[in-house]
Amino acid sequence: MQIQLKQLSKRYQYEWIFRNIDYTFISGENYAILGHNGSGKSTLMQVLSAYLSPSKGSIHFTQAGKEIPVAEVYQWISYTAPYVQLVEEFTLIEMLNFHQKFKTYQNNLAPKDLLELLQFSKSSHQKPLKYFSSGMKQRVKLALTICSQTPVLLLDEPTITLDRQGVSWYQQLLENYALGKRLLIIASNVEEDYQYCSHHIHITDYKKKKKI
Repeated sequence: MQIQLKQLSKRYQYEWIFRNIDYTFISGENYAILGHNGSGKSTLMQVLSAYLSPSKGSIHFTQAGKEIPVAEVYQWISYTAPYVQLVEEFTLIEMLNFHQKFKTYQNNLAPKDLLELLQFSKSSHQKPLKYFSSGMKQRVKLALTICSQTPVLLLDEPTITLDRQGVSWYQQLLENYALGKRLLIIASNVEEDYQYCSHHIHITDYKKKKKI
């Protein structure tokens, strides 16, 4: 899948978050969106996911040369971020089963296979997610996102609540299910998050502080 940005710009009221981005994301490549906190990384990720519309310019999603309507883009993208929430009343297995109704898992993975990938104790499998630690919830979100069968993967601050073991687990998950196989875009300030990304986009290169 390919995502093409033409003069892409986003603003809130009189403040431009970013302006005039011309860029093309290509399937099979890994990209990092970099910038300090509050610089607009998450806003750009939301535009790339088609959750937000640009204020100016355009974004085009194509698969095998055919443009995908914006209303259908969600079927092609898996996306997670700190502000994306799980259904915390669900148990872990209920969450895995629920997610599978909307997006199938890669390589014929079943919910029971994800239970093994998550490496949680068996006592946690039937526990409501609201009782999970922040690190455990982040692992669940990453597993659901990375293991989904979609050509595009968007990860916003993927290791924000993970400990050292969790970071290693995340990197292994990327190696097994993402790298070289999909269009991967990671927004982060933490080098361990995006160490596999060969393309770096600095959001501050597209910012203007002056009001218009």
